[in-house]
Amino acid sequence: MPDLKKRRRVTETIRAICAWLVALIVFFPIFWMVLTSFKTELGAFSMPPEFLFTPTLENYREILERNNYLHFAWNSLVTSGGATLLGMLVAVPAAYSFAFHPSQRTQGTLMWMLSTKMLPGVGVLVPIYLLARASGLLDSRILLVIVFALVNLPIMVWMIYTYFRDIPRDILEAARMDGATTAQEIYRVLLPVSRGGLASTALLALILNWNEAFWSLNLTTTKAAPLSALVASFASPEGLFWAKLSAISTLACAPILILGWGSQKQLVRGLTFGAVK
Repeated sequence: MPDLKKRRRVTETIRAICAWLVALIVFFPIFWMVLTSFKTELGAFSMPPEFLFTPTLENYREILERNNYLHFAWNSLVTSGGATLLGMLVAVPAAYSFAFHPSQRTQGTLMWMLSTKMLPGVGVLVPIYLLARASGLLDSRILLVIVFALVNLPIMVWMIYTYFRDIPRDILEAARMDGATTAQEIYRVLLPVSRGGLASTALLALILNWNEAFWSLNLTTTKAAPLSALVASFASPEGLFWAKLSAISTLACAPILILGWGSQKQLVRGLTFGAVK
């Protein structure tokens, strides 16, 4: 028995060390980005890299003075929040139909929806660009809201469908026997029971929308450009200004990182598609 306890303790210690190593590898780029944002441009290129230096806020001051950061941040907030809301309005009824009124084509339809996530965005860029230009929506927040919602809709439907599928049908049948309509079933019974899953789905969708860069760079110029477009604008023909690029990247990532850190339990549940209950 003592040998068994000792082996278990050694195994747990090795697992903990491996977990910390993986965490350090994953978070090191973020740490280095934040560290570089407090260096001068000369210090950012120094070899060997400097870990001890005199920090400066000059990069942040220059970015906030020369760039309309609040305009880009507001665009990110509006487009990400709007796309998340639009996606939830479509995904909840769709997942309800798939989970509680399945047909022979339900599984095939769900798999087809998921397979669209594997389609490279560049494959449909030209038709979407031409449609946006013809409808006058190019470089508008409405266009980004629609595109972001459609891009992440398969993931949202799958997550909500998984949560709905695990809810006992007896609850809905009892509501029907009491005379509840379909809308009352969803609003008064289903949504309160699955609000944890819905919250994690909305949170994950918000993060994905905030980080979206491909569509932002190709469908906007200045009017509706979010923070991802502002970050890309720091790549100039003269080269990359690593310290300033790190500073604007830190400002772009900070809100969503704080949000993700504060709601990590709900995120883990959402990423495992409701497997952890």
